[in-house]
This record gives sequence, C-alpha cells and structure tokens, in this order.
Amino acid sequence: MTVFNRMNSHLANSLGNDNEKTISRVHTGVLGATEKDSPEDEQLHRGLKSRHVTMIAIGGAIGTGLIIGTGSALARAGPGAILISYTIVGFVVFLVMAALGEMAAWIPIPSGFTGYAARFVDPALGFSLGYTYWFKYIIVTPNQLTAAALVIQYWCPREKVNPGVFIAMFLATIILINYFGIRFFGEFEFWLSSIKVTIIVGLILLSLVLALGGGPDHDRKGFRYWKHPGAFKPYIMTGDAGRFLAIWSTFVTATFAYLGTELVGVTVGEAQNPRKTIPRAIKLTFYRILFFYVFSVFLLGMILPYNSPKLIQANKNPTGASASPFVAALILSGIKTLPGLLNACILLFVFSASNSDLYIASRTIYGLASEGKAPRILAHTDKRGVPIYALGLSSAFGLLAFMNVANESKVVFGYFVNLVTIFGLLTWISILVSHIYFVRARKAQGIADKELVYTAPFGIWGSYGALFMCILIAIFKNFNVFTHSTTYGNFDYKNFITGYLGIPFYLIMIFGYKIWHKTEGVKPHLADLYSGKQKIDDEEEAFLARGKVKRQGSWFYRHFISWLF
Repeated sequence: MTVFNRMNSHLANSLGNDNEKTISRVHTGVLGATEKDSPEDEQLHRGLKSRHVTMIAIGGAIGTGLIIGTGSALARAGPGAILISYTIVGFVVFLVMAALGEMAAWIPIPSGFTGYAARFVDPALGFSLGYTYWFKYIIVTPNQLTAAALVIQYWCPREKVNPGVFIAMFLATIILINYFGIRFFGEFEFWLSSIKVTIIVGLILLSLVLALGGGPDHDRKGFRYWKHPGAFKPYIMTGDAGRFLAIWSTFVTATFAYLGTELVGVTVGEAQNPRKTIPRAIKLTFYRILFFYVFSVFLLGMILPYNSPKLIQANKNPTGASASPFVAALILSGIKTLPGLLNACILLFVFSASNSDLYIASRTIYGLASEGKAPRILAHTDKRGVPIYALGLSSAFGLLAFMNVANESKVVFGYFVNLVTIFGLLTWISILVSHIYFVRARKAQGIADKELVYTAPFGIWGSYGALFMCILIAIFKNFNVFTHSTTYGNFDYKNFITGYLGIPFYLIMIFGYKIWHKTEGVKPHLADLYSGKQKIDDEEEAFLARGKVKRQGSWFYRHFISWLF
C-alpha cells in the first residue's frame, strides 16, 4: 500500500489539513466505482494470454482496408502517393499506440482508454469518447456482416439465396463466440488472426516474386509502373495542385485502413500480466505497420499500374475478390486460379473483423456502465466474466445489417457508416490528449520515467505531433466536397453533412456532460494515478509466481510463431 501512502502524503502537503474529502474523491475517482470497489459479478476475467493479446492486436490492424481499400487509393493517386501516406500515417498510429501503451502499462483498467480520458483529462471527455467509440462499433459490426454477405455472392448470387440468410448465420455465430467467454474468444481470434497474418505474408511474398519476374509472364516489372504511367496521378485538379490533392486523399484512405489498431487498448481489463503483454504488443506495432502495410502497398505499386483496366473494373464492382487490387495484379501477371481462394480469405477477414467489433462494442459499453455513465445492469458479468447484458445490447444493433437486404436502405446505411468513421480519428485524438495530461500528471506528482514499465519513445512531444496530424486529417478528411464545388460548381452537401456531423456530436456530448454534471478538468497534481493499481500489482505478482511453475504458450508457438510478432 506504499503507493497510496505516497499519494495521500502528497495530497496532504498540497492541500493542507482540509483534504479528506478531496483525497476520497481522487481515490474513488470521478469515474464512479473503481475496479477495487466493484462487486464480484461486475468484474471481467483476465483470460487473455500473451499470444492472444499479440494476435488480437495485429488482427485488429489487418482488415479489408488493406486488402481491398488500397485499390481505390492506388487508382486515384498512384503508387508514390500511397507509399508516402501509408508511411506517415503508420508512424502517427505508432505514436498513438505508444501513448496508449504508457498509460496501460502504468494502470491497466477494464474501461481502457475511456477510463484514462476520464481520470487524467475530464470525466466529460471519457463520457464522450466512450459513447462515440461504442456508436462507431455498433454501426461497423452490421456493416461487416453485410460485407460478408456480399463476399458470399461471389459463389452464391442473391437471386438464388437472400443475403439476409447469411447475415443471420454470421450474426448468430459471432454472438455465440463472444458469449462463451474471454478464453474461448481469445483462442478463436488467435487462430483466426494467425490465418490472416499467414495470408498477408503469402500475398507480400507473391507480390515480391511477381515484381522480380517470377510469375507466369516472366516479366521483371521492377519500378516500370513508377515511370509509366507514373508515381503520382493528379486528382481533381491538374499539375502540382492535383498531385498534392492526390497525396492528401490517400492520407484519408490510409487513416481509415489503420483504424482498429487501438483495439488492444480495450483488452487491458482481460489480459493476463497486462504490464508485460500490452506494452509488448504495442512496441511491436511499429514493425507490423512497416511490414504488413508499408511493404505491401510498396509492392502493390510495383506490380499494378494505377491505370490498369482490371483495377478500374475492381473499383466499379466492389464485391468479393473482384474488389481487391491484389487480384487485379495476379490476373495481370497471368495467374488466373487464385481469385476464388482469395475471396475465401477476404470472407475470413470480414468475419474476424465483425467478431472483434462486437467484442469492442460490448466491452466499451461495459466500461461506461462500470464508471456510472451507463445503466448499471450493463456492468453485470456472468460466472465466465462476460458482460452479458452489454453483449446483448450491442448484438441487437447487429440487426441493422438487415437494412442492406433492401436496395433502398443501402443508401441510408451508407450515410450512417460515413458518419461514424470520423469517430475513429476522434478516438486517436482523445488517446493522445489523455497521454499528454497523463505525462503532466505524473511529472507533477513526482513519478519519473524509470518508475514506469513502458514509456512512449518520443514522449509527450510525439503525442503533440501525432495530435496535430490527426486534427489536420479530421478537419480536411472530406476536402473533396469543397474542391468539387470550386471546380464543378455544385456542393456535395450530403457528403459534407455525414462526413463532419460526428465532430459537433462529439463536442456536444463533452460540453453537455460538463454543464449537466458541473465537472471540472482534472488538475495534474490531483489526477488519479493510483486507484486500483495495488490490486493489479498483486495480480501481477501472483501471475508471475504461477509462471515460474508453468511457462505460458505452447512450444510450437514460442519457437515457430512468436518471433514474427
């Protein structure tokens, strides 16, 4: 209990004799009940092993945005543009994850980054972040289910079987996977993510072989397509202005391809030995981004020109394997037997994404409930540590996927998806702001870097730089609505409204909560850096003691898989 004595002593010296009320408020937190005070039926179970957290972290970062979304970016801007944007945004993502890792290593709380926002910045920020993040995932989950049904149309057209049948099957499956408990979910997602990683590695190696002339056409392409038709394709305008807009448009595409990387921040409440597993998963994010994203888009630009008819056709008909630029590259190189196999891989990607999205949604609303920002019943967990009511509520929104069965509803649902994508950027912004306040707080309370298990390599200045980039992208992410009106004389108001409505919604919740509850920003010397920490310290000691008896993970995983991650 030395950390609490130290905190009490510091507060007593800072506030004088009339400090009991303030200390009590700090230690119970402005968040509501702390993890230490939570009853047994409101606690998550730490069932995620190191390998689970590692693979869930990378699985959340690899999705259809990489295997499909890069095609539209390549066709719009060229290979040089996507290489620049994916590299820079990838570095920003690493800074976000490093900031999250520093806070999670100090005190891994079940509410994740929403809890950090409330503890270190303002309860209003935690409230707004939690609900915008939950709102994002209760919409993204049915969107992924719809995508899965569309992928199946590659084999079974909708004229034969209504897509609603497959949507119902996938929804029931992911609900069961999440219901069976965190150990089952972790194991299932581990193997699913392992397959996804294997697929991406295979595509990268195959792309390298094709670039070096190892394909059926024996054509050594090298950097040919960087010269003709070119590395940059003007977008909207001509000349240098058009090339700049092309690069900026791919910044937006790259950002949304990386969204979901922060998933590891939601797992902190259910990870075994989180002070080791979470920072380890986050530290390796840099190398995963470099290999899986930057290297793959680099090779894609070598084997597929941006003016390829196959690529243009893929963007006009975004269904299943035909939508993937990798398929267009394979066909261009003379490989005609892999699209069906790759379509199955895309189906796996989408199914895995929907499974993890439902997990995020349920744990996010559970975290809000455990902090008193949602009905308390949503914080109830069963004997397996599953927040069943939070899972049930989040699953109910999966029924929105059936809107896509009717063509008339697809347009409305498309606006929904465009509306919530901004929330991903707002999440990154909130994490970075929380880290900046966390660093200020620990310095004000005399906690040096050497006392932390993990520190962000670029410190507070890295968070400031990443925050600037995220705000810039958030403001100009739908820039084409302005340039389009300047060039063609008509303003795309629908795209403007759905693209930016998330920002005022986010701000209204912050200031609305502050006005209603009369909250104040957390002062650095009063920030709650200790509530629940002692319990986690004890759990860590007990886990490490057990680890001396039994090593975690299988022999096969330790020797043949773990080194890759």
